[in-house]
Amino acid sequence: MKEEELYRIIKESNRIVFFGGAGVSVASGIPDFRGANGIYNKAPEEIISHHYFLENTKEFFEFYKDNLVFKNAMPNPCHEALATLEAMGKLRAIITQNIDGLHQKAGSKNVIELHGSVHRNYCMKCHKFYSLDEISFDAIPRCSCGGIIKPDVVLYEEALDEGQIEKAIYEISNCDTLIVAGTSLVVYPAASFLRYFRGKNLVVINLGNVSISGVNLKIDGRVEDYLNPQNINKYFKEWLFWRLDIFLN
Repeated sequence: MKEEELYRIIKESNRIVFFGGAGVSVASGIPDFRGANGIYNKAPEEIISHHYFLENTKEFFEFYKDNLVFKNAMPNPCHEALATLEAMGKLRAIITQNIDGLHQKAGSKNVIELHGSVHRNYCMKCHKFYSLDEISFDAIPRCSCGGIIKPDVVLYEEALDEGQIEKAIYEISNCDTLIVAGTSLVVYPAASFLRYFRGKNLVVINLGNVSISGVNLKIDGRVEDYLNPQNINKYFKEWLFWRLDIFLN
């Protein structure tokens, strides 16, 4: 049974890294980027490119607010399970291609956001920071200084943050188990970081085929059906009782 094999690997691992894509947030009501109803099928790369943002700023923000910002989205069972695994000392880092901030909302601490976050926004003129709640998309968001406020998300034609790249490569290079989930691994350069994995177990959980070699366990399914609080309670019951005993005493 693949569920049992997954948790056997997790139990035997001491330094797990989770590498996730859009499929991780689908259960939170956020569309898969490249799925049948995904954002990618609504518009070509053109609309979410750097030059389109500069040349058609109003149209960019109209698309952005309707397709990339989900203020009311909440963490799903996968996000919650990962936060628990981190608290247990099993999971060392989450590397995400998502920009929704749901891992942090679930309580995860070491989250490497390769493509940025909708929750961080900066004035292009004075670099003042704005949270998502502080800006409105009714018109082009502007700073008090008059500058345009740009979301801290990586658009097409923009490079990934070097600091985030270094952190991701370090974590992948030093983990004993790498769980790749909710991604078809077609977005580069993020997908190329997996070549730095030298650990023992490579696990893939995804709906549909993922082209990657050296996989120890491949699960064709929704990640939240396997990584969730119920399964952690089932397979780590002794640990959870120990934590509860410490808390009560």
